[in-house]
Amino acid sequence: MTGLASVAVALALAGGLPQGSEPVALNPADFSSTIDNPYWPMAPGTRWVYREGAARVRMIVLRRTVRIAGVQARVVHDVVTRRGRVVEDTYDWYAQDRAGNVWYLGEDTKEFEDGRLVTRRGSWRAGEDGAQAGVVMPAQPAVGQSYRQEFREGEAEDAARILSIDDQAQVPAGHFRDVVLTREASPLEPRVLEYKLYARGVGPVLALAVSGDERGQEELVRYVRGR
Repeated sequence: MTGLASVAVALALAGGLPQGSEPVALNPADFSSTIDNPYWPMAPGTRWVYREGAARVRMIVLRRTVRIAGVQARVVHDVVTRRGRVVEDTYDWYAQDRAGNVWYLGEDTKEFEDGRLVTRRGSWRAGEDGAQAGVVMPAQPAVGQSYRQEFREGEAEDAARILSIDDQAQVPAGHFRDVVLTREASPLEPRVLEYKLYARGVGPVLALAVSGDERGQEELVRYVRGR
């Protein structure tokens, strides 16, 4: 591998992860739509159902893939409902590099009020309009690791830091040990702070919004493993 085409995986193999707005060029040959990272496996057919107050969040890994920045990415459909009405409908795109890091390549998101589309703000696609892919779960999580999760200037600038790899979480779906705990924030919303917990073999099981206008928790209610 030479030049920019190798930047993403070279970083990963060296133990580095993307930061801020730094550019990475993704070599499609180094990526796969098969995602088996133990802390967020995404086999087609996998389903997660979360509860967040009166809202329900349903995520399903589709068998469909799309090409983003030359990379074949797995499509995950994420629907948020409140009192039976859709308030957000999103398609997310993920891929895994050969080092085992799970990359986030963008999203197509729509928000609704009273059944009417009000905004698509937050949508982005790696390689377009200066947007850069980020990492959502490292291959080998370690305390102190930090990484950007997404980047489109002024629209999507989330970043995470791993605080622990041996925590516990109790949610309606069960009790989980050896959980990875992350601190997630964005310079676009400096007053917002969230902690997330990821369980081995499952993925995200609990999110705690501890600062900002929408404080609360999103907890896993049901999980169905795909194939």
